[in-house]
Amino acid sequence: MAADGRPATTEAYEIRPVQPEDLAGLALLCSAHAEFERAAPPPHDLADRLRPALFAPQPRLWCLVVCAADELVGYLSYTLEFATWQAAEFIHMDCVFLAEGYRGRGLGAELLEHLCGIARQIGVNQIQWQTPSWNTDAIRFYDRSGARGAHKIRYTLHRET
Repeated sequence: MAADGRPATTEAYEIRPVQPEDLAGLALLCSAHAEFERAAPPPHDLADRLRPALFAPQPRLWCLVVCAADELVGYLSYTLEFATWQAAEFIHMDCVFLAEGYRGRGLGAELLEHLCGIARQIGVNQIQWQTPSWNTDAIRFYDRSGARGAHKIRYTLHRET
């Protein structure tokens, strides 16, 4: 057991920025994440769609991946946004997901800590995100991290272009 009471992580793993060769594995994790969140599946060409967002000269999206035994087992994606009320940039953590066998090992906390380090490095002092209200495990994890929940309802509007 780790000092915080969670199972210790004994398997070797690495947290690092996503690489172009990771896109197929990342797309598989995104599909598993969408299924877990009871959402519509991502488009079949997700890896191709993510490539320019992640690897353009000025990316719109950044992503950390968790690798274990030469396989992607988790990811955290984020964007840089601007908060009008604070007149300051913030990081929006869009997705964080670990494959089922890798939950409860402290990897989520490590991913979040990596993101906090990135925020400090770029001079951003706020990270925002959301989680489904039914995901009590995630809510407990976020509460333990010191984050505070905001009572808002998230809406999505899709219009054909």
